[in-house]
Amino acid sequence: MQRCLLSSPSTTNCAGLRLHPSLMPKLKVVKLVSSVPYHTRFRKLRPPPGLMLSQPKCGQALNFFSTLHNSFMFALPPNHLNYTLPWNRNVISTCMTSSVIRSTSAFVPLSKMFFSQSPSVAAKNDVMGVRDGKSSGFSFRRFNRHSKKLKGVVALNGNKGAPSGSPASISLLDNAKPDSTSNSLVNTARPDSTSTLVTNSKPESKVSPKKKKQSRSKNKKEQISSTVVSEEAHVAKSSKNSSLRNSTGNLLTETHDGSALTKKRSKKKSTSPNRRQPMGEDNDPIQKQVQKKSSQREKPLKQLYPPTGKSVMVVESVTKAKVIQGYLGDMFEVLPSYGHVRDLAARSGSVRPDDDFSMVWEVPSAAWTHLKSIKVALCGAENLVLASDPDREGEAIAWHILEMLQQQDALGENVTVARVVFHEITEASIKSALQMPREIDVNLVHAYLARRALDYLIGFNISPLLWRKLPGCQSAGRVQSAALSLICDRETEIDEFKPLEYWTIEVQLKFEESSTVVKDASFPARLTRFNSKKLGQFSITSETEAKDVQQKVNLENFKVINSKRNSTRRNPPAPYITSTLQQDAANRLNFPATYTMKLAQKLYEGIQLSDGEATGLITYSRTDGLHISDEAVKDIRSLVTERYGPRFTPENACKYYKKVKNAQEAHEAIRPTNIRRLPSMLAGALDEDSLKLYTLIWSRTMACQMEPAIIEQIQLEVGNCDESTIFRSSCSKVEFLGYQSAYQDEESETLGFKDNEVNRYSETFGILSSLKKGDRLYIGEVETKQHHTQPPARYSEGSLVKKLEELGIGRPSTYASTLKVLRDRNYVTVKNRVLYPEFRGRMVSAFLAHHFSEVNDYSFTADMETELDNVSAGLTEWKGLLRDYWARFSSYCSRAASVHIHQVEKMLEKTFGDFLFASLPNESRTCPSCMEGTLIFKVSRFGAGYFIGCDQHPKCKYIAKTLYGDEEDEESPQKNNNVEEPKLLGLHPGTNEKIFLKSGPYGHYVQLGENRTGYQPKRASVSHIKKVDSITLEDALDLLRYPLTLGEHPKDGHPVILKLAKIGFAVRHRRTTAPVPKAMKPKDVTMEKALKLLSSKDVRRSGRPKNKPKVEEEDI
Repeated sequence: MQRCLLSSPSTTNCAGLRLHPSLMPKLKVVKLVSSVPYHTRFRKLRPPPGLMLSQPKCGQALNFFSTLHNSFMFALPPNHLNYTLPWNRNVISTCMTSSVIRSTSAFVPLSKMFFSQSPSVAAKNDVMGVRDGKSSGFSFRRFNRHSKKLKGVVALNGNKGAPSGSPASISLLDNAKPDSTSNSLVNTARPDSTSTLVTNSKPESKVSPKKKKQSRSKNKKEQISSTVVSEEAHVAKSSKNSSLRNSTGNLLTETHDGSALTKKRSKKKSTSPNRRQPMGEDNDPIQKQVQKKSSQREKPLKQLYPPTGKSVMVVESVTKAKVIQGYLGDMFEVLPSYGHVRDLAARSGSVRPDDDFSMVWEVPSAAWTHLKSIKVALCGAENLVLASDPDREGEAIAWHILEMLQQQDALGENVTVARVVFHEITEASIKSALQMPREIDVNLVHAYLARRALDYLIGFNISPLLWRKLPGCQSAGRVQSAALSLICDRETEIDEFKPLEYWTIEVQLKFEESSTVVKDASFPARLTRFNSKKLGQFSITSETEAKDVQQKVNLENFKVINSKRNSTRRNPPAPYITSTLQQDAANRLNFPATYTMKLAQKLYEGIQLSDGEATGLITYSRTDGLHISDEAVKDIRSLVTERYGPRFTPENACKYYKKVKNAQEAHEAIRPTNIRRLPSMLAGALDEDSLKLYTLIWSRTMACQMEPAIIEQIQLEVGNCDESTIFRSSCSKVEFLGYQSAYQDEESETLGFKDNEVNRYSETFGILSSLKKGDRLYIGEVETKQHHTQPPARYSEGSLVKKLEELGIGRPSTYASTLKVLRDRNYVTVKNRVLYPEFRGRMVSAFLAHHFSEVNDYSFTADMETELDNVSAGLTEWKGLLRDYWARFSSYCSRAASVHIHQVEKMLEKTFGDFLFASLPNESRTCPSCMEGTLIFKVSRFGAGYFIGCDQHPKCKYIAKTLYGDEEDEESPQKNNNVEEPKLLGLHPGTNEKIFLKSGPYGHYVQLGENRTGYQPKRASVSHIKKVDSITLEDALDLLRYPLTLGEHPKDGHPVILKLAKIGFAVRHRRTTAPVPKAMKPKDVTMEKALKLLSSKDVRRSGRPKNKPKVEEEDI
């Protein structure tokens, strides 16, 4: 309900209503009731029950009328009527009448005097209200039509705007003057305007903030966020089924920062109007929402198990819901949300930096069905249990569900909302979590909002620039671009790598016949010292040097000069986290990261076992924590002792700590929920790949709580008499298996892999250990080996995930999706498990490095992850983080937008010049066609193509190399045809004109003659030929014969033509075209066959209908 205030110098007060003395004889007030609730949508011209007027002495004095936003405004001559509101805070009952008496003559409509919907910003001197020179903003809460009790209206502090979700205050006063005797309100009118909604987004401000037009949702599927972040001073209890709505009658718009409408509003003590409120948790809407719910209970959340009433639990998937339902019984109803119930609208403007980073949320149509099911289930329920996944995304899903249900009034006054988390889906874990409910973690929600806003701002600001500057390049992102930069930088290192040659000398050493060692036994050794000089990697750099060393070595006698033995302990590996699981699955099982996470999610959500039990098999798979619960550690150590013996169990449990940058360690490591559930027991319940992944996790979990393996090493040095030439041989063997027993276990056989270190070099180790100092040896065979230094290896999916983890880029939940995006955008390809960057991806990376260096910088992305983690911990204010980042990022966007596409072409040519021009037949970049121009890198006018062509275009249309076509269609018959264009095929035997093979925007073609002004050379398409480079002069002459006239049609005398079609040949008669079958050769098409083809069912007709009315032709 809107409020209206007029001023008057001298009035008579009557219970809050001030009437001018001159108007008193004309009106008789018989009854005035304050704050009587009524439905605002009453019929037009009906006076509100708050003001009842009778016996009007002037028939034209009264006129009630309806105005904007379902409330009634009024207008009277100046200095005749004044409404004022009691400023005493003890008086909560105020005059609520919105309809007023209006004279039909000489009155200015108040709707035009005091209201405007113009989006202009309020002036600095505009204030919400004035009392004794102090700002005093206030607003009214709208009454519910179902309310049966008398409700109060509370004036809000001048420091504080309308509460979140309440109707916004109306700015009516300007240049307020303090009055010591009465609370006068001075107002100024703004003609020719309608209505203004002003929200106070800065509680500490004494003046009215910027006027903002309240967003409205186009339909119920889209919820628009507002920016009201103010507090309440005095708020009365709302009715039980109160449903706040906006001025259009739709559901009230949501706030992006979580200020959902609560079912009850707590009574807060007011603060001084002039007291500034510090920015912090107390002013945060999400925090206030939690505080309000906590103040309603005035005690901690009670345990939800054993149940005392009906509870509705919401999880994310159907599988998880079925498993948990079996644990909890009929007192719980477990429903799935099917993931997120709303998300940022995928269009420009969904995050608004100029509007305090408000966000536009969109609800998928399918989500309404799931929300309706939850809403129906809540009827008669005492508890709503939000049990989404225990991470940032899960916390956000719980928050979204809560807000959506509150907006639909699905939560009654007695419904308790609780958040529970569990890291494994077992009966004990679920029931334990229900005994420890908590509130939604507002810091995690803030971190989610900040992350979504950052990713959106980067993606939706850089991507349009890519579309314009680099056609065909689809998107960029914060983590995605950093990962792409890693791959492209590695490719650049490989391109720039210069291999170096080096040689090594290896020999086979044998024993003398008198030796006690087994005859014919030998062992390898490598030359490490020659001519009393220690050999390095590049000491021998040519074959000549290697042959010289070989000859000298053959002339020497050798003996054992030194033997060393030592033992080392190889510690067990840490339990799996998300990144290491993806790496091992890629290295050992050849699973892509996306597929690994899909299988892991399936194992986490649970399956139906052969004995009828439904349970989750592993703990939550998106984690960077290395710790394991004490209870699970006890079970693991117990099973290790049973299967392998007490020697394999360490005295104390093994504990692991984070080594990853920015690790949060909020969850346990990935492990089986029941370590005694052996892989062999699941052979019939799981598919092959799921069983392999479970076995991998089971083996790693067993190994992490076992003794280290003991490795014994031996190193033998063999030299000549003066020890100027020395060979070295070394070998090792496993003395004690320790944790490696888990990988030698029969349960690990399903992996098809065993560690061969047990028998590795066992024979060689025996020979070396039998030798002692002084034993004579002789050279059996000398081998010289040539080597070249190798460039750094390209990333595999596993090694890229490891590198991202080391740099602190991304989070466990983002690794797989990042790799998938890079593949889907055709920025990288995967060949033999290795990631190769496409040239399109390299162009994107170079463009971002040149114009958005901060986004492409590894340290920036890692530091941003740290800041987001600080938001999760409550150490950083999320909007402040966004403001700081946006201030820098927006300047990058402005500069990049002003760059011309020719500048981008020059930058890419300079960056990739060697790569672009290396494959050309001539090293010279002079155009071979016109001999005047220079070959340059250019962007095609047609679609997303790039090519190397002459810079004298359009005078010279020579194209040396095409990089991408319009649509990279794998089925295109001419794909990967490398033709030097234009290619001269020869001369026409009749006209002696040149015949060229050329390429255009629609494919290759042959052309008779050269391009000349005023002359159109004859052309013929060759798109139906797969191998364009095999076209000869004879083929071109045959194609240039077409179109060929076969004769005249017997019915109308029009010609029947055999012509080249897009694919193959076709016959045409007027507007009718019929394709020639592929099996039929063009030279075999006669007039009779052509007529038969034209009468078949496969014909296609073009043009307008023959008997179409003339008027329609004109309209068309």
